[in-house]
Amino acid sequence: MEVMKIPSVSAFRFLIHSFQILKNPLPFHHRNFENKGDTFRLKLGFGKSVIFSRDAGLAQYALQKNHKNYKKSPIQTRDLVKYVGNGLLTSEGEFWQKQRKLIQPAFHKKQLVNLLDAIQGAIDIELSKIETGKAKDIFPIFNDLAFQTVVKSLFSSAVDSREIKRLQHITESAQQMLVKELRMPYLGWWFKLSGELSKHLAETKEARNILKKLVNDRRQSGVREDDLLDMLLDARYEDGSGMDDKQLIDEILILFTAGHETTSNALTFTCELLARNPHVQDKIYAEITAASENSEGLMEFIKNCSYTKNVIEESLRLYPPAYFIDRVNIENDTFEGMFIPKNSSLLFSLLEIHTDPKNWDEPEKFRPERFSDVNAKEYSGHYFPFGAGPRMCIGNNFGMYEMILAIAEIVKTYKISKKNSPIEIKPLITLKPKNAILEFNLR
Repeated sequence: MEVMKIPSVSAFRFLIHSFQILKNPLPFHHRNFENKGDTFRLKLGFGKSVIFSRDAGLAQYALQKNHKNYKKSPIQTRDLVKYVGNGLLTSEGEFWQKQRKLIQPAFHKKQLVNLLDAIQGAIDIELSKIETGKAKDIFPIFNDLAFQTVVKSLFSSAVDSREIKRLQHITESAQQMLVKELRMPYLGWWFKLSGELSKHLAETKEARNILKKLVNDRRQSGVREDDLLDMLLDARYEDGSGMDDKQLIDEILILFTAGHETTSNALTFTCELLARNPHVQDKIYAEITAASENSEGLMEFIKNCSYTKNVIEESLRLYPPAYFIDRVNIENDTFEGMFIPKNSSLLFSLLEIHTDPKNWDEPEKFRPERFSDVNAKEYSGHYFPFGAGPRMCIGNNFGMYEMILAIAEIVKTYKISKKNSPIEIKPLITLKPKNAILEFNLR
């Protein structure tokens, strides 16, 4: 078989577009995909390069079929670690397997049932803060909602609101710093010299101390809440030991970072889409009204909201919060005649895969029905909102349950006023909404 060479984009093109890339790299990457094909190599200079791909087959190969030859990139295993520690999201190899096996039971569906009341309670409190009859940026409400949902799921009982606000500020501030580091690596010396990096690292230490206090308070109280913290404290390795405090804090920090960021983005984008599709709001309202009458408990209600789930899945297709997945191949590899030298950095664009006409009929259109039970299986090879393979997001069910309950509560209580302008995005570590100005009115 003839070995194909991966088309490349020069370091010169990268440099002359560097300011644009800093603001929003997606148009630059899209032009390269259109000009170079589904996989291209972007040269960064000094012998460094990154392989970008929107080939769903290659993504599935790296994430599932040959996942043992592909590890996470230093972006997560080194750069992110200094802010959130070495937990499930950032670890690799045997240590990751050990942590995954330990923590997985806490996210089984039967365990999540115990958290649904806490999730619903957090949703009710935060959504009550929506001001009706006034067009406002809705993202801050959903950001607080998602963060408070993680707080209530982890810690159940009342915690100091000032400490939680501080935790939220630190986790969001750390992400913004990491974006700067990744998009402006040539300023690494300045971030150190100016003290900006050390300031954020000091804040991260502060966050760890806040969490350590919350954990110690729980231990000393002797009260069992049956929340995520109790599950993590109960978790045991094969030798019968539990996590030490450092590891426990690492895992909790990652739950805060990964657990609220993606959900708040997804809820905002979903409401943006509902504003542009009032008939979908009506269909959700009819479904949740029937589900409320025919459900005993929140889990059955969630199961009866299949169309609402389809709406969220379609939103995740069009605006995947985790819009890139990164991997590095351990050994040389070949995929469909394309040679991938070992230690290549690969970035899979889920945004491109999720909107590629080769994968989807009318990909630019918002059509929740495409995710009905009859059709869903045909998309499994090119739909990765929670990743794929062994490293698929451990909290995918938690996140989906939370989003179904939140959208159901929004549509039950409010009508989102119609809006026609294009949806704006802000690509950071996750794909964030920009200028999500919506008007809610009581139903």
